[in-house]
Amino acid sequence: MDTRHALDQLVQLFKEEMTDNLAGIYLHGSLAMGCFNPAESDIDLLVVAYEKLSVETNKRIAKRLLALHDELPNRRGIELSIILESCLTDFVYPTPFEFHYSDYHREKYRTDENYICGGFEDADLAAHFTVTYHRGVALYGKPVREAFAPVGRQYYLDSILSDIEGAPHNIVHSPVYYTLNLCRVLFFLQEGIVASKKEGGEWGALNLPLQYRDTVRLALSEYAGNPSAAKPEPEALTDFAQYMMNAIGRLTGHEC
Repeated sequence: MDTRHALDQLVQLFKEEMTDNLAGIYLHGSLAMGCFNPAESDIDLLVVAYEKLSVETNKRIAKRLLALHDELPNRRGIELSIILESCLTDFVYPTPFEFHYSDYHREKYRTDENYICGGFEDADLAAHFTVTYHRGVALYGKPVREAFAPVGRQYYLDSILSDIEGAPHNIVHSPVYYTLNLCRVLFFLQEGIVASKKEGGEWGALNLPLQYRDTVRLALSEYAGNPSAAKPEPEALTDFAQYMMNAIGRLTGHEC
């Protein structure tokens, strides 16, 4: 199944399951921003409902997403949240969501037919809303700029800062993720641009001090599906992460 067909299948799934309660379906993330890698990327969606979904509807959606997974063109599958339309008009941070599905939760849905991830709050949604507003694609429903309002800068910043917590320790275990996310955060702070991980890395490879540029280039290569035999040493990754956290801390006015 190619990506376009996968998106058509997902739209059809939510139209059938949510019927008149479906307000919109919006694509964000790497696929919307032109840097989708089937080996590394999720298909990222925000699904908007007028009213709360029943438990049975959520269960049916989870079951159908599981069935669709093996046909998808990407290894990681789908990451989506169902939110109420009222969250777009009266923004709350952190933002409540009705239902969430992702690679992390997939096996829980598969092994427990009563499992539902929903009814909580998620700080990440501020970033998802912001990316959707600036870079997203409407697959169903109102155009993006009619459905979404700008999220306050501090909420977006708080959301993306949460992605880099503990980077000097965690970067050794997830070098591509933290390297490119650190670049994306610093890019936003310095230039005010809502960027993808790839775009953040490309900026970093041109603008960071020379001693850190190879680390970023290696992460970009691996993110694009072209891993190099050369790998940064753990000490180099930790040093890079600490430099970036210090730079981000100076611009945000507090230590990261």
